[in-house]
Amino acid sequence: MSGIPGNVLERAVDLALEEDVARGDLTGRLTVGEGTRARASALAKSALVVAGLEAFAAAFRRVDAAVVVEPLVADGATAQPGDVLARVAGPARSLLAAERVALNFLQRLSGVATLTRRYVEAVPPGCRTRILDTRKTTPGLRALERHAVRCGGGFNHRSDLAGGVLIKDNHIAACGGSVAEAVRRALAGAGPTQQVEVEVTTLEQLEEALAAGARAVLLDNMTPALVAEAARRAAGRATLEVSGGVRLEQVAEFARAGADYISVGALTHSAPAADISLELELLP
Repeated sequence: MSGIPGNVLERAVDLALEEDVARGDLTGRLTVGEGTRARASALAKSALVVAGLEAFAAAFRRVDAAVVVEPLVADGATAQPGDVLARVAGPARSLLAAERVALNFLQRLSGVATLTRRYVEAVPPGCRTRILDTRKTTPGLRALERHAVRCGGGFNHRSDLAGGVLIKDNHIAACGGSVAEAVRRALAGAGPTQQVEVEVTTLEQLEEALAAGARAVLLDNMTPALVAEAARRAAGRATLEVSGGVRLEQVAEFARAGADYISVGALTHSAPAADISLELELLP
């Protein structure tokens, strides 16, 4: 599974290498012979969903084009403890210099994919609810983390502020406090194919948004009971997105209440890194 633009990937990897190895690897230079060659295996230490193999490989290749990287699984695959995800071979100094950056990407992105998969699997069978990410991403790594969300079976919300109209509470405050007025202004200026979504916190605001013509509504910090009532009132006139600190154990209830989408900032801002190690051995 791919989908990360090459220039974006290279820029992220180069920045990570610049902060870690721009001045060289002092320990590797002092302890490892210049002609020493080695191979290493990326080993899953816990159950996980793989993401980030492109960045993992790019880190080694950007350090030394002589390093050979062999992925053994694909992004989006599940792995169990002891599974080998990829092998690398080449000059030992180069492997050691790139190791931390390569693992940082693989662990971070596999962590995002693994957490996303847990949310996706929490949606009960028969429910149409999709799990979405948000823009609460690590600065500079959004494209990579959005890829990891897709690897986990989730879907991407808008990629940036130009990617869609989402009227939040502060937009409403900034245009006078009226949900209806904010929706009308957005609809008047948006293109004919551009969806206008508005955030509401009460059922009264929902009614106001629907009356103004909103076809997508974000229900912020509502209980499952309120979401069910919102779904009844919307009656298919607008898609409903549930957001606001949704925990894993709440997913099923919100899905059954009628949420079309559940957006979860934790997928990218709070995912724990996957446990992956790089085991090295010398080559003859």
